[in-house]
Amino acid sequence: MNQVPSAIGLQFQLVTYIAFSFLFLSSSNQSLLQYNTMVESYLGEEFHFPAKNPSEEASIKWRKAVTLVKNHSRRFRHVLNLDKRSIHQDRFTEIKENLRVTFLTVRAAMRFMDAGGTHSDNHKPKDAKVSYFRNNPDKLASMVQNYDMKTLRSLGGVDGIAKAVEVSIDEGVKSSDFSVRQETYGVNKYTEKPSKSFFMFVWEALHDLTLIILIVCALVSVGVGLATEGWPDGIYDGLGILLSILLVVTVTAVSDYKQSLQFKDLDKEKKKISCHVTRDGARMKVSIYDLVVGDVVHLSIGDQVPADGIFISGYSLLIDESSLTGESHAVNIDDKKPFLLGGTKVQDGSAKMLVAAVGMRTEWGKLMETLSEEGENETPLQVKLNGVATIIGKIGLGVAVLTFLVLTVRFLIEKALQNEFSSWTSSDAMNMLDYFATAVTIIVVAVPEGLPLAVTLSLAFAMKKLMDDKALVRHLSACETMGSSTCICTDKTGTLTTNHMVVDKIWVSGKTKDVKEPSELSPDLSTTILECIFECTSAEVVRDKDGKTSILGTPTESAILEYGLLLGGDFSTIRGAIKVIKMEPFNSAKKKMSVIVCLPDGRIRAFCKGASEMVLEMCDKIVDGSGEIVPMSEEKAKLITDVIKKFADNALRTLCLAYSDVEDGFDMQKDIPDNGYTLIAVIGIKDPLRPGVKEAVETCLAAGITVRMVTGDNINTARAIAKECGILTEGGLAIEGPEFRAKTTQEKSVLAPKIQVMARSSPTDKLDLVKHLRGLSEVVAVTGDGTNDAPALHESDIGFAMGIAGTEVAKEQADVIVMDDDFATIVKVAKWGRAVYINIQKFVQFQLTVNIVALMINFVSACITGSAPLTAVQLLWVNLIMDTLGALALATEPPNDGLMARQPVKQTESFITKTMWRNILGQSVYQMAVLFVLNFAGKPILNLQGPDATAILNTFIFNTFVFCQVFNEINSRDMDKINIFRGMFTSWIFIGVMVSTVAFQVIIVEFLGTFASTVPLKWELWLLSIAIGSVGMPIAVILKCFPIEKPVVHDGFEALPAGPEPGVHDGYEILPAGPENV
Repeated sequence: MNQVPSAIGLQFQLVTYIAFSFLFLSSSNQSLLQYNTMVESYLGEEFHFPAKNPSEEASIKWRKAVTLVKNHSRRFRHVLNLDKRSIHQDRFTEIKENLRVTFLTVRAAMRFMDAGGTHSDNHKPKDAKVSYFRNNPDKLASMVQNYDMKTLRSLGGVDGIAKAVEVSIDEGVKSSDFSVRQETYGVNKYTEKPSKSFFMFVWEALHDLTLIILIVCALVSVGVGLATEGWPDGIYDGLGILLSILLVVTVTAVSDYKQSLQFKDLDKEKKKISCHVTRDGARMKVSIYDLVVGDVVHLSIGDQVPADGIFISGYSLLIDESSLTGESHAVNIDDKKPFLLGGTKVQDGSAKMLVAAVGMRTEWGKLMETLSEEGENETPLQVKLNGVATIIGKIGLGVAVLTFLVLTVRFLIEKALQNEFSSWTSSDAMNMLDYFATAVTIIVVAVPEGLPLAVTLSLAFAMKKLMDDKALVRHLSACETMGSSTCICTDKTGTLTTNHMVVDKIWVSGKTKDVKEPSELSPDLSTTILECIFECTSAEVVRDKDGKTSILGTPTESAILEYGLLLGGDFSTIRGAIKVIKMEPFNSAKKKMSVIVCLPDGRIRAFCKGASEMVLEMCDKIVDGSGEIVPMSEEKAKLITDVIKKFADNALRTLCLAYSDVEDGFDMQKDIPDNGYTLIAVIGIKDPLRPGVKEAVETCLAAGITVRMVTGDNINTARAIAKECGILTEGGLAIEGPEFRAKTTQEKSVLAPKIQVMARSSPTDKLDLVKHLRGLSEVVAVTGDGTNDAPALHESDIGFAMGIAGTEVAKEQADVIVMDDDFATIVKVAKWGRAVYINIQKFVQFQLTVNIVALMINFVSACITGSAPLTAVQLLWVNLIMDTLGALALATEPPNDGLMARQPVKQTESFITKTMWRNILGQSVYQMAVLFVLNFAGKPILNLQGPDATAILNTFIFNTFVFCQVFNEINSRDMDKINIFRGMFTSWIFIGVMVSTVAFQVIIVEFLGTFASTVPLKWELWLLSIAIGSVGMPIAVILKCFPIEKPVVHDGFEALPAGPEPGVHDGYEILPAGPENV
């Protein structure tokens, strides 16, 4: 340190400084508002980024605006690589176009051959022998991909292929053959890019431009030091910088590597897709990656075709091949067009398929190989913090340049005054090098490279924890966006209810019966009901190796089949005696399932099962109390309607069973009849409310998140369930989908925010509701499980697909997969989303405080004394504390219950709030006041004398500065509340970082002084450093007593104003006990 200024001059400087600081804070509201406005205006539109489906223009715009980056590869590791994406998209498009042309050509040739009858025996290729395809995976794959019908027919169709791959279509693959088939035909996986090793992350960390410059400076310092001071004294300064850089690089690489492992685990979870197969004579569920050639796969609506294969049997199978060919027109698959390609989607129908090619021998595998890890779309917070980092970086660069200029000019003036300007020594060169190293180190500290990376760290941590909580986050931005969600449009079945269904009541022959009561049905009626239950279903009754019976199918189908078995029906016997002619599987648009069968006596009969009101409309006859078939009079129709309503009022799902005898045969080209049916029974299915759902809904309402039930069920059932779980409040609006559909656009916009229950809704109604809510500035989360839910999931701000009941099509469009289908899990995602936002704010508050103090203390000291109190090594350690370690400590804090007692954060709200500015500037003023006093008057205050007084003072200033940051890090745990210790001792990461920081600080000061320019301190000075740092805690309490934001409610968080009148939703409303009563 240079000599201490005079007492009068010092007092004047300190009084002026402190007066200015408190004058600045006294006009807090206005000043902080100006800071907010300044930051937001600089960020402008370049750094305002949509959370979902961003345009390429928006992605390019913010990248161009980020002008100051120390390490490009690290900063942008977790954002989309636009150049790679463009290259891969071009290749992907080219391959798809080639596939499309090939498929269209082959299909045209097939139609031509079929029209000309060229499939006769005379046109069989002579070389099409079964033996040529045995153990020849390439020939099998080529036949499927080229749609080679001639070869397939010459082999005897799918039976011939089954013979070639040595498998029974009825029994499926034997488990004992599994490994042999994988070796012979390949595994069902595509080539993926290998993951990065730890040393790759070390190499990337070394690409930091400022660290490279410091390495050069350190090497020059070592060289000059050896020439002037000799070994070993000449190497200490340079070696200290090199060791500090090594520490920074190691800690950074370890943090980044652990993040990559977390993302790798998440990617594995994302790729877990299951399918149903027949193996060892039993139907079972396996991973698509365990499929082998010869497997018999069962396909249903919404499934992804897991490999290339050949149609065995099925009904109304409609395949969407747009993922391969880009063609939006779905393709009918049957015996005449039997080839199925992996990666395509089942749009309608059901079927069994024989796997003929897997993995890289499929077109889908080849297509997926062209894609590589070009990164995921960046999140709004990442983009915004890149903007903040750019602002701070520019300020820091300016300060660094000024510091270097001030130090250099002072040095040159001193030499000129001492008439030494013409004589330069190695010591002068070392001084200049030290000045340059200090300036570069200021840039290292000033450019907060860790800000945008902290978002990734926090999101990765949250995603990992959510995976443990049964929520698989597929897109980073979803977790972040969920923290701002204002409403959730949820399904009922399986999400609010357990999805463990059981038939509870049945109306048949004019009577309502409990299923536990003995059956009194006539044999004929009982047989008809069992035929309808066992034939009009997509579920199956299967037996495992131990002979244990189980049902494979949807919960609704399983409940009805279970009731059929309870009546004494034999599934296999009835299915074996009746031939299915045509089937129309259930989907959410039709809300019914129909089947045409040929009975054992030769009669043709149609069975129908589905939504009670819809099936009732199709019936003109009914089975009365005596078992006779009588016309459906208005009186009887009203009786059935009353039964349906009574079941629904008791929260039972209602379905009707009906049949119709088809006279004069059935034309396969026609649809199954939709009128002239005879009503057999009304079934009431019990689906209990999930435990904890009512509490989860209450949590949402307290958090300002409106919950809306959107279901295909009867409106009375929906009302009963909605009231039970607290969704439907007094005066709340329950509406049916068709009624909402009939409204005008303006009427829908008025109704949408008032709706709490939408029953009998179609996927189109759900999509329409989501669009109108988003148009009213709502941040909408939507749940879905069916194929037809995909558009609504895509349109929403956050799409939730069900992991158990959800189809692959729905999961592909979703942002989050709820693995346990539980509504409470969605609430956990919202809580973690809010935690991510708050944690990043804490980290930004902490880092900006360190930045301001470090920059100001070095710059002001350089201007006044001609030297910087914090050396390059010390600044590198400070950078590590505030960057990587600070992010670990603050960005990974788990959520607390108080987060769900505040209103959602608007996406347009300023990220750095006035509260944060209050805390930042208040702590900065205190720390700078203390450090300036020590810097200018430390020796007399501390009574330091002797030749080592300057070294002791510099060490004490460094030590005090670090402890100020340690206690400020604790202060930053909560920006509003006084109790900052809540939950701290259960946050092991935070405690670990704090202990590690203090321990290493002791090591630096006491044992690494040669490298870090420190000297050991007496215990009194250690205690004083800690005491000065700890004073920041009561100062934080005082600062929090000065309200900056609006009045707070609930757990100390901001309350939003009452907002506009009902129906006008350009703001948010306080919801004291649920959604607003409208």
